[in-house]
Amino acid sequence: QVQLAESGGGLVQSGGSLTLSCAASGLTFSKFVMNWFRQAPGKEREFLAAITGGGSLTRYADSVKGRFRISRDNDVSKVYLRMNSLQPEDTAVYYCAANGREPYTIRTTTVNDMHYWGKGTLVTVSA
Repeated sequence: QVQLAESGGGLVQSGGSLTLSCAASGLTFSKFVMNWFRQAPGKEREFLAAITGGGSLTRYADSVKGRFRISRDNDVSKVYLRMNSLQPEDTAVYYCAANGREPYTIRTTTVNDMHYWGKGTLVTVSA
């Protein structure tokens, strides 16, 4: 049974930083492109960042490019999202997702193309 479990969310002041973690189990972690998404109240789930199975390629949404950094540690089956310069508009539930179609390239960042999802972790940024 595949499980993705996010952690590291919480309350942070505007301009602050957080690092989210996602622990994976039940899958061959290195064969999955790992992704981070977020969903703010009343909005659609939004792609943020992706990293290939070996960690050599990454992709970011324009909204977070230069502020967020995705990384992974295949030895412990975890993916991370370092978030800097957080603003109130970054307030959302953050989800990690796994796509096992092609581990060495990032072909899709679409919600419906993800194979597995975590339950999310809430990030609240105060003004």
